[in-house]
This record gives sequence, structure tokens and C-alpha cells, in this order.
Amino acid sequence: MVITAIFKHRIFYCKSVFEKIRKGTLFVRTFINEPIIPVSQLRHTHSVPQKGPWSVLFFGTDEFAVQSLQRLHLEFKLKRLLCRLEVVTVSKGRDNAVSRYTRQEGIVMHHWPLDIDLADFHIGIVVSFGHLIPAHVIQSFPLGMINIHASLLPRWRGAAPIIYALMNGDTVTGITIMNIKPHKFDIGEIILQEKVDILPDEKMPELYNRLANLGGDLLIKVTENLPEILNNCKSQSKASVKYAPKVSSKIALINWSTMTAKNVYDLQRALTGLYVLKTKFENKTVKLIDIKIVMDVPEKAKLLQNTPGLFIYDKMSRALFVRCRDDSWIAVKKLVLPGRPPMTACDFNNGFLSKTKHTLCFL
Repeated sequence: MVITAIFKHRIFYCKSVFEKIRKGTLFVRTFINEPIIPVSQLRHTHSVPQKGPWSVLFFGTDEFAVQSLQRLHLEFKLKRLLCRLEVVTVSKGRDNAVSRYTRQEGIVMHHWPLDIDLADFHIGIVVSFGHLIPAHVIQSFPLGMINIHASLLPRWRGAAPIIYALMNGDTVTGITIMNIKPHKFDIGEIILQEKVDILPDEKMPELYNRLANLGGDLLIKVTENLPEILNNCKSQSKASVKYAPKVSSKIALINWSTMTAKNVYDLQRALTGLYVLKTKFENKTVKLIDIKIVMDVPEKAKLLQNTPGLFIYDKMSRALFVRCRDDSWIAVKKLVLPGRPPMTACDFNNGFLSKTKHTLCFL
């Protein structure tokens, strides 16, 4: 009788557990320090079709993300690769590029942090989202979550890979599609990479658009080959990791003693459309516009003492010539002083340089 009672108790316990799983009321913890979650939201590989179409939850915020979202949306409308598409974005009291596109196209939109049931989505796709995804969310997708990153990882992990590639004079960059891991950005296995050359005079907006388009193309290529392509990932190298943290306006300040003319020019390329390069002159912040590297400098410039930041005005080219590190030079055509509209180098010369016989210097 004791054995019979134990047996009945175990049957009752198993039925109880099954019922809790079915109702989503049985909770587990997937990682240390992660919140407990319903078992019903854990990854279930048996529910994934082998060749699609896929149910996708897209995470993104800016124009870079829109390029990928547009391609996914087209596949959804064609009912070729996607059977469901919904969007997660970040609401900070105003629209962003992704929310505008989502609203315009009538796509279902959710706001971060999530409070929806993820059980019916096959995969999460993250493009320029800017928030760490908790483990319990990643584990909710049978195919996990993937991310499009605008660099050749592990080079330039972080929020500003395009800026750092240009600022450091890189000649090659690209797109990496990788698995998303919890707790840290940009550390997941590489699913697919493609290189692109950076043109010598290419600026941030142009490279940004090229990479955004390439990212969208590669995303469709990956989506066409799910889940097979996810089984052929490779780990990132630990030897060549470089970081590209979020930038602020402080990065636009020129350091004449440490920067060559190419360094200054590359910084301008990297910050085009974001910040204007600036320097100090007579305790005022001066913005420098339209900077070029120059190889042939006026003879009188060569006679100046070898101090980075020294400058003269050249009437022939109507530009300021500024000495940088290693006796390299830039030419500046326009400047902005505090409280004044942009002025030409000629106007700056007439207002400041022509009134003194001393050599002037940017700091």
C-alpha cells in the first residue's frame, strides 16, 4: 500500500508539472543573476521549420537598422522567407528612424524593455539597437538571436565602429553577422563576414550608407540559409580585439602635438555629419571647416619654427596653413568663432592675423 501511495503521488506530481509548463506558470532560472522565466519561453528546437518561412522579431533604432528592416519587410510581403515580422525599438519620448518606418508600413511595434510572449518567434534579429539583450530573451528564440555589426570583428567592437575605422585610417572594413551572447556586446560567434575597401577620401555618411546596404544584403543571405548557416559559426579571435566606444564632442578637439596632417584629416572624415573639428585660439574654441592635407606649403611657412599648431595665411590659396606633427601640414578654408557666423580664412586673416606681427598658434 505504501508503494501504491508513492506511485500515485509521483503520477500526480508529473501531471502537476506538465500542467504548469502548459500554462506557463513553471519558472526556472537560465543564468546566474538572470530573472526566473516560464519554461514555456525556453528554446524549443523541435518547433522550428527546417526551411522557413520564419517568424522574426526585429530589434533596431536608427537609419542603419532601417536598411535591414526594409529588406525583411519585403520578404514578409512576398511571403517568401518570413511569415511574421514584428519590431522592437527604444522609446525615449520621440520617434526614431525605425519607429517611423514601422508606423508608416503598419508593422506591429513593441517598446523596450519587452513584456510580450516570445514563444511563437523563431529568431531575433538585432541591428544597431544599443542595448544588451538578457539571456532569458535570447533563450526564448529557438534559433537564438543574431546581430549585424559594421566592422570586421573582433576589430572595433562597440557602438561606433565606422567612426573608429575612419579615424584610425583603416583601408578595409566590412560587415559581420554574429550570434548574440548575454552580458557583453559583440562577442558572439561569427556567422558571416564580408570585406569592403574604404576609399581614401570617403567620409562617414558615405561609408555608413554603403555598410548599411551591405548589412541588409548579407542578412537576407543568412535568412535564406537558416538554420544550416547557424551550425557553421566560428569563434572570434582573441588576439586582434579593438574597441570602438560611443563618442562625444570631446573627440573633435585637435591635438596638434600628437596628430599628423593625415590624423587630422581622417578625424574630419570620421566625424562628418556629427561634429566639426575644433581647436583653441586666444582662449576661445574655434571650429575648423573644409580641412585638406597639403604637401606644397608656402616658403614663408617653412621658415616658421617647428611647433605644431603654428599657422599663417596664404593669399595665393586663400587658406590658413597649419603645421601638424612630423612637419606635416593642413589647409583650412573656413572657420567658426563663438557667436559669429562661419567666416573664410581671408576674413579671419583680416580680423586677427593682419593686426599682429607675432606668429599665432592654435592650441
